[in-house]
Amino acid sequence: MTRKKRDCGSRGTGKTIIRVFCEGESEQAYTEYLKKKFSDVAVIQYPKEPGLFDRAEDRFKKDPKYRDYTEVIDEVWFFFDVETKDVNKWDERYRIIKKLRKLRKDQNIRVRLLMTSGCIEYWLMLHKKLYEAIEYLERL
Repeated sequence: MTRKKRDCGSRGTGKTIIRVFCEGESEQAYTEYLKKKFSDVAVIQYPKEPGLFDRAEDRFKKDPKYRDYTEVIDEVWFFFDVETKDVNKWDERYRIIKKLRKLRKDQNIRVRLLMTSGCIEYWLMLHKKLYEAIEYLERL
């Protein structure tokens, strides 16, 4: 069953509404790039301070900008580096993911994990030239 496009959203545009939680400044910078690049099809919003699963749970529980708009939020993204020191946190993270999915009454909110196995700064450095070439070709 495909998802039905809703005619709602923070601006009434019918665009996909995405809330992003980032681990650090690099992930926030990349999220800002995605926000600008895909502004024609999605509204991507994220807190200016970094934070992941606990921050998301807290925001959706206490912050009206999150809590009162669960019916129009389509996706929640978590953008972070995978590190062995966090292995013991996955049960708690999964509990939060399940809770976030069920915030909306009709259909579950999609939760996506954007995980890098190395640090994002290294990945961005390696792919900078590729992105510049793609943007150059798009302008032609």
